[in-house]
Amino acid sequence: MPIYAYRCSACGHEQDVLRKISDPLLRTCPECGRDTYEKQVTAAGFRLKGTGWYETDFRGGSKPGAAGAEPKSSGGEAPAPAAPATSPSSPG
Repeated sequence: MPIYAYRCSACGHEQDVLRKISDPLLRTCPECGRDTYEKQVTAAGFRLKGTGWYETDFRGGSKPGAAGAEPKSSGGEAPAPAAPATSPSSPG
């Protein structure tokens, strides 16, 4: 069950309340009895720990550097350019 922060706008009373999501909002302040009790917007109550995730963690393909990956050339030479494609000339 989530914990909600409530504050009375009339008297300033603040309280954290453990409530079900389906429970109705609290309206009456337990301190002064007025119907000015409001739910506050607060930060999420969890922290993300660890190294995180990467976009490659959830893909079906191989990861960089895995077996079967294309090896880099160590010679430092650029590959030879491919010959330009020629279309067969039609007799005209």
